[in-house]
Amino acid sequence: MSDALDRRSYRRALGAFSTGVCVVTAHTPEGAFGITVNSFTSVSLNPPLILWCLDEGSERHGLFAAAERFAVHVLPVEDREMSDRFAWGVCRLSQDEFDTADPAPPRLKNALARLDCIAEQRLSMGDHLTIVGRVLDFDSRSGDALTYFRGRYGTAADPHEG
Repeated sequence: MSDALDRRSYRRALGAFSTGVCVVTAHTPEGAFGITVNSFTSVSLNPPLILWCLDEGSERHGLFAAAERFAVHVLPVEDREMSDRFAWGVCRLSQDEFDTADPAPPRLKNALARLDCIAEQRLSMGDHLTIVGRVLDFDSRSGDALTYFRGRYGTAADPHEG
């Protein structure tokens, strides 16, 4: 894609795919950090593998690329502000925002689902690092999920509620 118009059109086309919103957390040499991602997917049930993608241009790239343990949190609809914060704002977690038992990664308190992982593989692809994680532990609860579609937040209603 050689010009800005093509890139804009391409981004708009990609935005037609509705995704869930996740925050990945890790303990780093600078403290507990979080980053918002929508590039999360399940890879395998046996062994339990997931992946997520990290922009190589992100100021947090070095911290998350080096993390051996991390947790992926699927956000509930009421955590839109948290999504914005970890996408563009203060990314360091305060002690009251998470629970952890070393060596487990920081665990956000309100997630719909949490997957504690160890880095299994890192693949540099284009302008992103793809991080494959082996799931070591997980937790989930009911509730409506935060989604992202065409540059806007939305809701995926829990089919088991109400």
